[in-house]
Amino acid sequence: MSYYDAQESKKRIEKVREILNARSLDLALVYYDELNIANGWYLTGWCPQFEKGAVLIPRKGEPMILGGPESEPFARMASAITNTRNFKVFMVPDEEYPNATIIDFAELFVELRANIEVRRIGLVGMEAIPHALYVQLERGFTGVEIVDITAEFLALRHEKSDWEIANIRKGFEMSLASYHAMKAKIRPGAYEYEVAAAGEEVARRSGASGFGFSAIVGSGERSDAVVPTALNKQMQSGELVMVGIAPKWNGYCGVVGDTLPASGSYTARQRECINDLREAFRLTKAMLKPGAVGRDIDAPAREYYQKQGLMKYLVCPFLHTLGLNEAEAPFYGPNSSDVLKPNMVVSIDVSFFGHPEFHGTRIETGYLITRGGCEPLCPEMDALMTGRL
Repeated sequence: MSYYDAQESKKRIEKVREILNARSLDLALVYYDELNIANGWYLTGWCPQFEKGAVLIPRKGEPMILGGPESEPFARMASAITNTRNFKVFMVPDEEYPNATIIDFAELFVELRANIEVRRIGLVGMEAIPHALYVQLERGFTGVEIVDITAEFLALRHEKSDWEIANIRKGFEMSLASYHAMKAKIRPGAYEYEVAAAGEEVARRSGASGFGFSAIVGSGERSDAVVPTALNKQMQSGELVMVGIAPKWNGYCGVVGDTLPASGSYTARQRECINDLREAFRLTKAMLKPGAVGRDIDAPAREYYQKQGLMKYLVCPFLHTLGLNEAEAPFYGPNSSDVLKPNMVVSIDVSFFGHPEFHGTRIETGYLITRGGCEPLCPEMDALMTGRL
């Protein structure tokens, strides 16, 4: 009845404590909300609805969730961390909970100092934290130094454990099944939302815990929107339809992206377009091996785009990592010095947008970096993306 593994959560908390010890910090505060879900989920296997929150991990002692009263019973049922405190700053604005115990950071500071020294704290999610929260934390924890440890924390998520990889594999299984359901619904006259619904239904019936993004369905000019969610637009004969879906298993994403003909078969020009995408895909895949550096991975497909006259339509680099988010750091773009390591999971995501003839396109699937190179997480999509029409 939960999405976490107790041993995994315990190991992750200890890794955070290693950061605290290395940086001479007394506790970590890890911010999360429904948009910035991954850092909180990494420690708890859980995220609230409506309210914001944070995970507090002291160097010694019991971790706790700082949140709101609507989250409290949900956390006690579903989170790996069940010790909770409620704060107004995390609650739905202007909502009242007369039977809840609400404290502030000054009261929490007093409680913590009864058991531990609190002189320096590490904050995760500095770029996402609401201003009101930061101000209240600073005022409540009087005289305490606040240190940004977001980068150190994110590095914990880069290389995946065996348990994480197993979850991601299941996410890719669901992605493939959803893809086939979506593809079967594409035809002239069908609505974009019908295609999205078909994929989402398959994933939910298979036990998906959520989605890395709302299903992408963009037909014709709507595909220029880069990540278009499905609308009440009917597909037209001759259009290309960009689709994407990212089901989660235990919070971990799989993903698939493709560009398909509304009429059921590509025109000669559309085949040329898809073959260009697939060539860029093959060039990127050939670079996937431990020790490869981001800018070097990016270069071959970028050079190919330049030769084909596609650079002016390139919005996104060709490779990113994948895990609790469908796209998460590190990102391997033309200025990246990030290095591939074994047990990283990456997604080759080849696209362009704003083309006067083809509009927006995308093809995407994922790989596990191994000691010898890479392993496709969805062999069927790997075969499709690396083949020629």
